[in-house]
Amino acid sequence: MIDVMQEYTVEHNGRSYTFKHGDPFDRGMADSYYGRIRGPHKGGVGGGSGLRNTDLTRQEIADYGAGYNYNEAQGDKKDWG
Repeated sequence: MIDVMQEYTVEHNGRSYTFKHGDPFDRGMADSYYGRIRGPHKGGVGGGSGLRNTDLTRQEIADYGAGYNYNEAQGDKKDWG
């Protein structure tokens, strides 16, 4: 189970991303993992991530996209079978 308070760091395209559950990078990874279309947001999906928020800054939109792209590159997808 993911610790909603824990911070995680990953390297992607020469940049380091530090995030926690519900942050835009995390939500981008989750959307990719579950096979959802891109739809930049933060929060709002289970755990302690709060309400889904689509009012993002340019940086948050970029972080969401980076999280989505990171997971796509990893090929980590939910097995629905």
